Amino acid sequence: MTTATLPYRVTPARVLRSEWHKLWTLRSTWITLAVTSLLTAAMGAGLGAAYDGSGEGGMDPVMFALLGTQFATINLGVLGILATAGEYSTGQIRATMTAVPRRLPVLWSKAAVLAAVLLPLTLATNLLIFPLAQSFLTGTDLSAALGDPGVLRALAGNAAGLTLLAVLALGIGALLRSVPTAIGAYIGLVMILPEILAMLPYAFVDDAVRYFPGKALEALTTAQPQPGAASPDAALLAMLLWTAAVLAVAAVVLRRKDV
Repeated sequence: MTTATLPYRVTPARVLRSEWHKLWTLRSTWITLAVTSLLTAAMGAGLGAAYDGSGEGGMDPVMFALLGTQFATINLGVLGILATAGEYSTGQIRATMTAVPRRLPVLWSKAAVLAAVLLPLTLATNLLIFPLAQSFLTGTDLSAALGDPGVLRALAGNAAGLTLLAVLALGIGALLRSVPTAIGAYIGLVMILPEILAMLPYAFVDDAVRYFPGKALEALTTAQPQPGAASPDAALLAMLLWTAAVLAVAAVVLRRKDV
């Protein structure tokens, strides 16, 4: 290779820079992140202001403050899907794979960039929402402080869980290559399938359901482990394995299937 061609050599750093640029130059990225943070904060503050302290107890204070992350579960998942399946719908994927013919660096770079954006953002949002909600909950049964046992772990666990869900959705988008189909599969896996399986009268099914991504996220979002839920460590491991498995299958399909 001559010196003249070296500036155009494909390197991991350049692929990362390209994917970072593509993510941040999309208006939908800014809108999705802003709307998600605002909706989550507004719901946390609204629930805190509306709570009159007459609850029967048992609700985890972190889970209560972060109930708005139900919006984030959908919004960030769709953002992850658009990062991969969106390129197939516009045809831009052909240019991407022409520039990076080995293909797999594109998938890893997309996942790394998405995680690098979402983890600090969701963590910062959680650290803002919890004190905001707690400002309305002083003196109630849901009153708690950041220094209480398990609170910071739950706030960080929720951020990690949401990030992993978005990367899992990115993998689903790369696997299915269709935005509507990928969104349907993501919602089905995270929200619908666990509820259907939970209705089956088998104990081993109940044990398995608690490790599905949506249920694992709930376990990560509680300051104190809840009865019938996975432990935080087990829930995080389950989410890592789900995400890794989906990305691995997407990588195999990406290598073997034409764009």
